[in-house]
Amino acid sequence: MTAVDCFAADELRSAFDTRGYAICKALLTPSDCRTLRDWYDDAARFRARVDMAKYQFGRGEYQYFANPLPDRVTALRNSAYPALARIANEWQQAMKSEKRFPTEHRAYLEQCHAAGQERPTPLMLRYGPGDFNRLHQDLYGDEVFPLQLAVLLSVPGSDFSGGEFVLTEQRPRTQSRVEVVPLLQGDAVIFPVNERPVRGARGYYRVRVRHGVSVVGQGERFALGIIFHDAR
Repeated sequence: MTAVDCFAADELRSAFDTRGYAICKALLTPSDCRTLRDWYDDAARFRARVDMAKYQFGRGEYQYFANPLPDRVTALRNSAYPALARIANEWQQAMKSEKRFPTEHRAYLEQCHAAGQERPTPLMLRYGPGDFNRLHQDLYGDEVFPLQLAVLLSVPGSDFSGGEFVLTEQRPRTQSRVEVVPLLQGDAVIFPVNERPVRGARGYYRVRVRHGVSVVGQGERFALGIIFHDAR
């Protein structure tokens, strides 16, 4: 299954308007998830490892894939991008931004590389007992694609406890709204990287979004992150 099979543009629009995020059920099979989890200990696949505690990002660790990206990761990036680019361009128009995104991911990566953002950003994350990820945004330079996705590779309640995926929205002149996103193994959550437009009584306004992971109780939680812009 691909992201194209999971969501058409109309369904994505409805999900974002209703909840602020979209869930793609069973994007990866249990076998796919096990395969990706097994990659984590293969250092040759990755360009960098980050200890979250060292940088006060939380606790746990993640690794960025090296080029060339695994075929499965590239295929997921390429198949998800076109539908998300349509939504992203609608958001740009609603927020009165002149920036537009090309229809194919290859063309967008060329824009990233021309801006000096050439390092791949897809990553895998591993959390153990007591680990968590503070609320944050994945911004790596001036080029920012407005949407990203994360796939849960572990089985909640069996492989780990706790470790819920969390989103917060900061709307003008109000306190933050918190969403705990329910995910099963293989499910993907598609969510804003930085901000999204929300229709109000006087037109659209911008809502700032951050994401994170709550404290893991027991076991290990693995996830795959797909970010569509590259990094400096």
